[in-house]
Amino acid sequence: MVSAVAAFSADQPLEATTIERRLPGPDDVDIAIAYCGLCHSDVHTVRGEWNHTEYPLVPGHEIVGTVTRVGSDVTRFAPGDVVGVGCFVDSCRECDSCLDGLEQYCDRGATLTYGSVDHRHGGARTQGGYATGIVVDQRYVLRIPRWAGLEDDGRHLAAVAPLLCAGITTYSPMRYFGVDDGDVVGVVGLGGLGHMAVKIAKAMGARVVVFSRTPGKEHDALRLGADDVIISSDAGQMKDASRSIDLILDTVAASHDLMPYLRTLRRDGALMQLGLPPEPMPPIDSSLLARRRLAYAGSMIGGIEETQEMLDFCAENGITADIELIGAGQINEAFDRMVASDVKYRFVLDAATLP
Repeated sequence: MVSAVAAFSADQPLEATTIERRLPGPDDVDIAIAYCGLCHSDVHTVRGEWNHTEYPLVPGHEIVGTVTRVGSDVTRFAPGDVVGVGCFVDSCRECDSCLDGLEQYCDRGATLTYGSVDHRHGGARTQGGYATGIVVDQRYVLRIPRWAGLEDDGRHLAAVAPLLCAGITTYSPMRYFGVDDGDVVGVVGLGGLGHMAVKIAKAMGARVVVFSRTPGKEHDALRLGADDVIISSDAGQMKDASRSIDLILDTVAASHDLMPYLRTLRRDGALMQLGLPPEPMPPIDSSLLARRRLAYAGSMIGGIEETQEMLDFCAENGITADIELIGAGQINEAFDRMVASDVKYRFVLDAATLP
């Protein structure tokens, strides 16, 4: 049994509880959780905004901790290793996506870290990282490297945890499009995803432009590494930005009009939808896409190999998330503050505060 915080319904606060984890099998790694990031998708799922949530549910898929024991066939990890677990903990391992190292697009559906049916272990529902421990197959565990420029006191791991979702969600589409020196990357929304997009794009050598609906975020955007800030509600500024951006990462998780942003793309540019609004998005004029050979597409986290690559890249470049470390008793307040966009820029739960 491990201590945890769980949701028992869509309209009630999360509560302290205990849950049972399986004993490690031959390929399993038993992890003592140190920190777990809070993601906006946790809020959507807990509050039933994406439908089909089954309760009780322990959220959390940005997990870092230490290996306490391993199964007899584990070769990748040993007790004492510092490791991470991201958004999924299994996949079919047989489809084209899995064989290509793109397990997040598993044809049969990846087994998410929480809220999924775990077909390989008796059909139980997976429970996430708002807990003191978790057991995961070694194939889906990440090695946390040493971080450049950070004191190795353990607490820096709290700022690493959000990379397991926010980091890879922004890294993957930039790698897919081959972002390099001289490219111009636009970032819509300066939240948990957006602030990671700015840092990673800058480390890749891109010129970074942040789109913000209202003034006031210029200082923070520039501090994070952005080269310019465009107020998207200012028609003049948006017109001046026409045909200047190579790739836009849209991190906004609310329904909004994409046409003004598409007009800022150069020929052969692309807008990647990373935020997942619960409401439908306004329609797009396909003639604009055709006239400039633009692409509008989506992207979702990354596979295990690419996530490890992202962690190594961020470690080499000293990139972590800007976080606010919280205790277990602050989770419900943190959920409300996430909805109000009142966090800079990611909450992280200190698992040591779980009762």
